[in-house]
Amino acid sequence: MAAPKLLLVVVLALSAPFVQSQTFQRLGACPTLGCVFPPHLADFLAGQFFDIRLEVHAPFNGSEANGGVPDPNFTFTIGKKGDAAKNASAFFGVPEPKLERWSFSWNEDLFARDAKKPSIVNVTSKAYRRVALYTPGEYVATLMYGGGAKTTAEWLVRDLDNVRKAHNVILFIGDGMTTNMITAARLIAHKSVNGRYLTKMAMDQFPVLGHQMTHSLDSYITDSANSATALYTGHKTTVNALGVYADSSKDPFDDPKVETIAEIFWRLVGGGIGIVSTAFIADATPAALTAHTRDRGQYGHVIDTYIHGITNYTWTNWTGPDVLFGGGAEQFIPGPGSYQSKDYYKEFSNAGYSVIWNSTALQKAVNSTKTLGIFCISNMAKWLDRNVYPQNLKNQNNSPDGKGTDAVDQPGLKEMTLKSIDILNACHSKEGWFLMSEAASIDKQMHTLDYDRALGELLELDDTVTATIAKLKALGVFNETLIIVTADHGHGFDVMGSVDTKYLNEQKTDREKREAVGTYQNSGLSQYTVGSNSSLHYSPGVHFPANWDPRYSLFQGVAVFPDHRENYQVHKDGPRLPAANATGFPSHDFYVNYKDAVTGFVINGTLPVGADQGVHSLTDVPVFAMGPCQELFAGELSLSRLFS
Repeated sequence: MAAPKLLLVVVLALSAPFVQSQTFQRLGACPTLGCVFPPHLADFLAGQFFDIRLEVHAPFNGSEANGGVPDPNFTFTIGKKGDAAKNASAFFGVPEPKLERWSFSWNEDLFARDAKKPSIVNVTSKAYRRVALYTPGEYVATLMYGGGAKTTAEWLVRDLDNVRKAHNVILFIGDGMTTNMITAARLIAHKSVNGRYLTKMAMDQFPVLGHQMTHSLDSYITDSANSATALYTGHKTTVNALGVYADSSKDPFDDPKVETIAEIFWRLVGGGIGIVSTAFIADATPAALTAHTRDRGQYGHVIDTYIHGITNYTWTNWTGPDVLFGGGAEQFIPGPGSYQSKDYYKEFSNAGYSVIWNSTALQKAVNSTKTLGIFCISNMAKWLDRNVYPQNLKNQNNSPDGKGTDAVDQPGLKEMTLKSIDILNACHSKEGWFLMSEAASIDKQMHTLDYDRALGELLELDDTVTATIAKLKALGVFNETLIIVTADHGHGFDVMGSVDTKYLNEQKTDREKREAVGTYQNSGLSQYTVGSNSSLHYSPGVHFPANWDPRYSLFQGVAVFPDHRENYQVHKDGPRLPAANATGFPSHDFYVNYKDAVTGFVINGTLPVGADQGVHSLTDVPVFAMGPCQELFAGELSLSRLFS
């Protein structure tokens, strides 16, 4: 009687309709019931290590139901296009992996979620660990399962150049930065006369400009984990995933990994690695250089990988970056916030690192040793607060030593980047070095609709680029260093005119306040660069607004947002909180924060009521390139193509 039952299961599998899922997906990049990771059209560098995960799904219920019995006897072959395919174990010369089994559930749509009727899927799976394709060309990987069903993935392997053109690489990431934001930053920091700017942004002067598409593997809006993975590995993956393709198992650390640029560069040439961010250092953009997990929230894992690399599977030998600078002391101070309650300051110190906690120590640090610099709890202070409203650094209880004092002596992106270059060049002038430097709070402040702080962070990035070019020239390594300035994703931000804030503040009703908005010819000219006795002054070549709080401010905003109030003025008392939970209402409902922009008018939100901040957008982001191989970055690119 077994044969008819098996035949029925096979028939159901072959005839099951594909679920046209959108809000939820059974598993990203796996529209059929046979899953291959890396998926179809994956792109590798020759010799780049990666894992392979195979899954066969058998839905027990829902529109794809096929009896719930996954095929345990599936086969997997691989071969170069045009050659005979081989069993994967024979092809890679590795033992056949053991068969794994598990189950997971998912909601096919919002109606299923609301009805609390998830679909249950049973799975059989295998994983091949740390394999590589060394010969360039096209490959075909084929999963056969369920009595004739087939999933095929075609992979491309790109050759490594025989001659290394760039000795050093600096990758600046303006997190969330778009062309529209650069335009706004230029407007408020650079004077113009009769429609002509007297000075330009450092980015404006790069010889090559391209654009990159940021969409994900399985959704057209990305997050910073997924996009950083694409930048560092050449592989697009799923939202929240760091250095892996997300599988359906419960374990956030067993997903199929892909080797990152930091790991490859260290393995092949022993080059120096620097990681700099104004975020907490376990955040997604810096984390994706060493971490491998589908859950970006595994902060303890991230910190541990910085110093120890991957320990749960055989992987690239890793002894830590030469430079690690940022915030996030809560992950280093021993106790409930750190991984296994370890003292990670001690872990790094025992591994030979100098450990520093403030800007003064940063400037005095020697250049001959690996250096860990953690300058505060959580994210680092914003440029606007450090330089214009320093009173906001007080009463934060965020000192990196965990003693509850204020971290008032924090460096900025420029100081951290320049010191990183000094250390990397001193330790790895022969091998070369790679530095990632992230202006993280462009994104973080755009999320909270704090546009002035976001643009301040962008201008700090541009100032850092200027100083970096000067530093490289002073060290005599400018001509051998490739500099890339780009973003990982965007926000739907733009400027539409100006706002007479004095007029707005004196009106009584919301509708009257909206009359303060000036568009087209009534937008006028930028008042941020107009000098007065109280203006801010900067060193020659440094460009920030002379006045952050002019009467005529920018009529600026993002496309989608929570309920909030807007008065288009700088928030002098610290970073903005536009929406908040109201007492007596469910914790997942957010309303206008009654303490925010009190003179403004209410703008009804366009996001679900559970959102307390804005979200990312689809927009392409710019790529600026200068130095060896700069011509490769022109035109329209994919995030993953920047890697190769």
